[in-house]
Amino acid sequence: MACRMGELVLDCRDPEVLARFWCEVLDFVELGREYPDDVDGYAIEIGPREGFGGPQPTIILRTGEPAEAKSNLHIDLNPTDRDPDAELERLLELGARQANIGQNGGEPWNVLADPEGNTFCLLKARIDPL
Repeated sequence: MACRMGELVLDCRDPEVLARFWCEVLDFVELGREYPDDVDGYAIEIGPREGFGGPQPTIILRTGEPAEAKSNLHIDLNPTDRDPDAELERLLELGARQANIGQNGGEPWNVLADPEGNTFCLLKARIDPL
């Protein structure tokens, strides 16, 4: 038996801002909020419109201190309903920004950062949606 990724958890300064951003990027919706009694802050869970348990993991954005050092994990995205250049423009309009992590310009992806500076890549290969 194998495991399947169910959730990605991201500590952030402002879950509201990142939830709006990633919902627009991924066509996700807010699935729930949690306000734990034993911690200051809260978490917002976003995911596919079908809800929990589908083929895509949900994302939990929780208040906390983002890592100061470079993260070893980032998200790679493929455009599904438009060409990569149009998707790049859409992501930039949503608040992403170009990021330079040492790429030479010939890579088959664009490196971007979300509103809190978390890097992710937009791959230049379009795939069919699920």
